[in-house]
Amino acid sequence: MADDVNAALIDVQTQLAFQEDMLNALNERVVAQDLEIRNLRRTLELLHEQIQQKNSAGEGALTHELERPPHY
Repeated sequence: MADDVNAALIDVQTQLAFQEDMLNALNERVVAQDLEIRNLRRTLELLHEQIQQKNSAGEGALTHELERPPHY
């Protein structure tokens, strides 16, 4: 009986170790994705500012380029 309890305890400890490892890996991935999202948001903001500057400078050609051609 003691061997069964020891085996069950070892099994539970092994499962816990794998779960902790998986949790750490997932946490690292979430942190990396958060950083990537922040960088993408900043890039989007910069592009939006550039478009606004070009449009306010009288360059409507960029807006024209973004419109769909009539055959779509």
